[in-house]
Amino acid sequence: MTSNLILAGLGIAAVGFGGRYLTRHAKTVTQTLKKQMDASGALSKYYKGGFDAKMSKREAGLILGVSPSASKVKVKDAHKRIMLLNHPDRGGSPYLASKINEAKDYFDSNKA
Repeated sequence: MTSNLILAGLGIAAVGFGGRYLTRHAKTVTQTLKKQMDASGALSKYYKGGFDAKMSKREAGLILGVSPSASKVKVKDAHKRIMLLNHPDRGGSPYLASKINEAKDYFDSNKA
């Protein structure tokens, strides 16, 4: 009977020490993990970084949201969908619209 009480006391002490450790170090651990995740882009679904000087297949795929080996139909649908949202006549950026068109033209010239 006394051994059960001793084991229960040790268990409660272990939970207490573990809880104290977590409360003291949880903030630094979460900050470290968040920095690592942000650096790798794992928490974001958006591409972080600027545009390349010359359009590449990878960048064109990232801009249109399709795989680099996408069919003409998928490229056309993606271009239409994105241009409806980013057209300069509807308040979109002319620079982004030109990059979207450049990505579509890149796919069209390489699929021919």
